Formats: sequence, C-alpha cells, structure tokens
Amino acid sequence: MNRRTFIQSSAIALASGMTARGANDRINVAVIGVRGRGRDHITSYSKIPDARVAAVCDIDQAQIERAVQFTEKTTGAKPEKTYQDIRKLLDDKDIDAVSIATCNHWHALATIWACQAGKDVYVEKPASHEIWEGRKMVEAARKYNRMVQVGMQSRTTDHKIRAIQMLHDGVIGKVYMAKGLCYKRRKAIGHQPDGPVPAGVDYNLWCGPAAMLPFNPNRFHYNWHWFWNTGNGDIGNQGVHEMDIARWGLNKHTLPEVVVSDGGKFISDDDQETPNTQLATFKYDDSELVFEVRGLMTGGESSIAYDGSNFIGNLFYGSDGWMSLDMRGCQIYRGEDRKLAQEFKHTEHEEWDTTPHVRNFLKAVRSRNYKDLTCDIEDGYLSAALVHMANISYRTGRKLHFDPQAERFVNDEEANGYITRKYREPFVVPEKV
Repeated sequence: MNRRTFIQSSAIALASGMTARGANDRINVAVIGVRGRGRDHITSYSKIPDARVAAVCDIDQAQIERAVQFTEKTTGAKPEKTYQDIRKLLDDKDIDAVSIATCNHWHALATIWACQAGKDVYVEKPASHEIWEGRKMVEAARKYNRMVQVGMQSRTTDHKIRAIQMLHDGVIGKVYMAKGLCYKRRKAIGHQPDGPVPAGVDYNLWCGPAAMLPFNPNRFHYNWHWFWNTGNGDIGNQGVHEMDIARWGLNKHTLPEVVVSDGGKFISDDDQETPNTQLATFKYDDSELVFEVRGLMTGGESSIAYDGSNFIGNLFYGSDGWMSLDMRGCQIYRGEDRKLAQEFKHTEHEEWDTTPHVRNFLKAVRSRNYKDLTCDIEDGYLSAALVHMANISYRTGRKLHFDPQAERFVNDEEANGYITRKYREPFVVPEKV
C-alpha cells in the first residue's frame, strides 16, 4: 500500500466517525507557514481553551525556531513537534486539524493533501491560486467529510452579517450593483538580482506546485503576492475579502457569465508583475459586480472609511437606496434625496478578525457539519474564482464569456489555459482527489 492509498484509507475511516472527539478533548492543531499570518493563527488558537497548537511547520528553519518561541510565549507551552516538510506533518496521526498560512500557490494542494490525510483545514484566502484547483478543494472536502474553513473573516463579523442580511431582506430594494473597493497603498518593491537561497530554507518545498525559478529575495517574503507564479495581485490579496462581501451581498452562488478587466502597472518601475491599478466588471443575469484596485495615491469613494492610508470596503446600490459597508460599520441611504436612514458601527465589544472565525471553524470540527462553517470552502472557492476570472481577462486583454456549469470560458482556449497550471512533480493537484 503506497502513501497516498494509506492516507486515503485512513481518511475514509476518519470520515465514518471512528475518531469522533469527545466534548472535553482538545483539538490538536498544526500551523503551516508561521511567519506573519501564521503567527496570527497561533494567537487566535491560544485564546480558545479547547484548541492546542501541537505542531508548527515551515520551509524555513529560522521561522520554525521563532514560531516555537512565539507559541510558548503566547500559549504557555511549546508545540510538541516541528516539521519542515508538510508531507511528514500530514502523516502525524496526533494532528486533528491544520491551519494553512502559506503562499497562495500552496493553498489548494496543502488542503487536498490534508483532507486525504483525515485532517480538518483552516486555509487562508484566497482559497486557491487557480480556478480548477479550487473546485478540487471542494471535491476533497466533501469526499473525505472534512471541515474546510477559508480565512475570509468578514463572514464571522457581526456588523457585516447584519448588513448583508438587511440587504437580502430588501433594505435598499432590489440590488442591481455591488462594488468592492481595494484602495490599499502599495509602495514600489524596487529591483533585486537573483541570489543564493538563504540558509535553512528548503526552496524546493517553498516552490512546491509552482515553477522553480531562480531564488530572488523580491519574489520571497510577502512580495510573492505580486508575481503570477505564486500570487494573484492585490485583487487576490486584500481584494478577495471585499470580492467575497460583494458576492455575498448580491446573494450569488454561481459564477457570472461575463467578465471584463483592465488596468496596468503605473508609476512604479520595479519587479512587480501584477497590476497596481485594476478595474473588473462581472455580469450576472440581473445585476453586476464591479471591483476596483488602486495601489497608488488616491482619494476615497462615497462613505468608505479612511484608515490613514487606505479606503477598503463595499458599496451596494438598489432600487430604493444604497449602502456603504466597511470594517468600521454600515450606513444606509434611502430615497431620491439619498438621506442617511440608518447607521450602525463595529463596536468595541464585537470580536474582530481571526479569532471568532477560528472559533467557528472549531465548532464545525466538533459538529462534523460543514454547514456550521461561516465560510465553507464552496464560498471560498467561488469568491477566489471571481478574482481569477478578473485576472484572466486582464492577462488576455479582452472581455470573456464564461460557462458557469462547465466552469470554463466559452470558445477561448487562451483564457482556458489560465484555469489551471502545469504543476511541478511531485507537487501535483490530482484530477481525482
């Protein structure tokens, strides 16, 4: 029996309920990718008594050592185990769930492997790096009865839940447009020559499913977001949060039939490949979703709050008025005179960001009902796919027609070539999960 057959057999046994955990058992979590977001994950699990950070995993030995110290300082106990190779971690039967904070290009494969190994999964946004592999994540979650929560925390944020419910209840009438704003200042990254791989870094593992280009520090920590091989630009970084809220507000559970996106990389002369200015429009049968990215100096729009450098949020337009929704609160304007009709704010007593989202994930881990998740992988997949559709239109330079049932572009082989990627052995997302 080979490794894959073994972990699949184990996962089927787990899915049958053989290892259902008791109410008093702590859930052993391994955090994968322990730099910025990974440490935020560790902090969130430390606030939840029935969870334990039992292991950390990173391709960088220095980050592992820092994470061990950080975990001990934050939780009062060191993680029992450390791993550099995710495959060895997934063989560990003491781990119940994994929390994935890797680069985008690893999200899908790490999630699928974890599902096959019988682990539940919290995975950072965007759910996937490509459209096709996102659907495979959904298939894996369902096949192995795994809970897969995507890190779009707005779905577990009280004032945003309230605002979206009001939209669905008709507070501004029939909604005909949702607009997402990602006006987040991103400064130029400059130019860097290729160079040696830092000591302690397993660069082969870091590249994983992506093409193994020469090591360059500008394609490594964080700046990997701005290169197509590993990232999806800011529309897939900060923007996917607002993209998800826009689709949520429109109450759409399929992908649109038309997308057009344009923009460019203006002002900055640097190594970045993805656009720093982008406008995308998606056409549904009865409404449209508009999304805009600006990484340069800019003003705001409507009532979206300014946080000192950024304007990030959503606007909804309906037959009877419009709504502004951001991290600080919600404003509703109604009537032809567009007067403020209602306003409510994020309160200091409302939990924020990752912790309530992680708590919701662990609730579903116990209930074994994926419908308890506020951002199940199906929602994560759909919102990430919108990002990918916009980027494919941008990269092909034209308006595209899409078949939501087949999840392919209509009569456009160039566009369909971007739906998946050529995976690098042995880091291949399988056709049959």
